[in-house]
Order: sequence, then C-alpha cells, then structure tokens
Amino acid sequence: MDHPLISIIIPVLHEAQGINALVQQVRDLPTPGPLEVLVVDGAPEADTLAALTADAIPLSSPAGRARQMNYGAMRTRGDILLFLHADTRLPERALHLVDESLAHKAVAGAFSLGFSQKAGTGLKFIAAAANARTWLTRVPYGDQAQFFRRSYFLRRGGYAEIPLMEDIELMERIHRRGDHIALLSEAVTTSHRRWQQEGTIRCTARNLAIRTLYHFGVSPERLAHFYRFGKQ
Repeated sequence: MDHPLISIIIPVLHEAQGINALVQQVRDLPTPGPLEVLVVDGAPEADTLAALTADAIPLSSPAGRARQMNYGAMRTRGDILLFLHADTRLPERALHLVDESLAHKAVAGAFSLGFSQKAGTGLKFIAAAANARTWLTRVPYGDQAQFFRRSYFLRRGGYAEIPLMEDIELMERIHRRGDHIALLSEAVTTSHRRWQQEGTIRCTARNLAIRTLYHFGVSPERLAHFYRFGKQ
C-alpha cells in the first residue's frame, strides 16, 4: 500500500541555534512513506536559513507565522501538511499517527501538549489543563502540531493572515463546519524556555487574557499590541 507524502512546515524567526537539531529529529522519526521538510524563514536577513545544513527545503517569506505557514503550504508537494513550531518536538510515532488519522474521516488534527522532563510541576499542570480544554472545545492550538489534508487546508483558504490566533481561528472554522478534527493522546514536547524567561505565572496570565479577549471579539491586531506589551 502506497502512503501519501507528508510535508512538515517549520516557520522560523531567528532560530539558527536549534534549527539543525530540530530538522534532524524530524528526519530520524519512523515514517510510513515519503517525507519532505520545509523551513520558512520570516527574518529579512534569513539568519536561520544561513545556518541550515540539515536536509530541508529552505524558503524565505514575509514575516508573520500565518504568512510563513501559508507560503510553505503552497510550495509543498505532499498530500498531508504538518505545521511544527521551532520549539516543539514530535513523539516517536507521530508520522504514522498522522497518516492513520487522516486515512479515515478526519480532515485535520493535532497532538496533546507536553513539556520537557525538566519542566516543573506548574508547567505540567498547565499542559494538563490545556489538554482538558482541547478535549472539551475540540479546538487544538498551534503548539500542538496541527496537521491537515492538504487539499482540505487549501479549500479552506489556509490560515487567516492575522498577527495572532491564526491557529485557533482556523480550527474553530473547521469545528463550526462539523468536520472531524482528530485529537491524539500522544503528546508533543514543547520547550519551557519561554516560560522560564518570562515567568510561568506572568506568561500564563497573559496568554489566558489574550485568549479570553479574542473569544469576546477583540481583534487580533489589538491583541498583538497587548501581547507585545505583556512581554516587556
């Protein structure tokens, strides 16, 4: 049985230090069929691409995660798209699980959220709460490694090119249509570096405020200003 080509799209901004390790980790995963990896750099100086030596297709794009992901998606050859954040690692059977999920009724999906072993109890609680929210709402976030049938993703117009919340906006559109989103129990491993740098409580409070305001109709453009202010 022939398996579809899986395209993994990694949007990056100043990730020169870790990009080769990330691409190699993806390349080392067992895969049911062919695989391509695309690294889409949104920095004008393309510093991540300059450091890229691992086996990946280098692309430069205007900055903005949604723009970078859409740009990468349009240049893939795969039947399956998986969008991977630069600070996230996939579980060992990830590619097989994605292939199996989209071979049936699912048109999109994501993994559960997890943190590295070095993360403290607070972050593990945050991951558990995030996973409970995902199962209740059926709307996974981008840091859970969202994946799609390519044809479906393109028909839906891809990610809305907004400054924030593009991951939620697309999954909510799919959910409202009643199309099936696969939620996998296996977890990705997300780095806790940002949480350590900003402080767990501060980072959690800011993210919760942004998500709440978004659901009450505040525009992503206004939320982007709030997000940048909250990081200062």
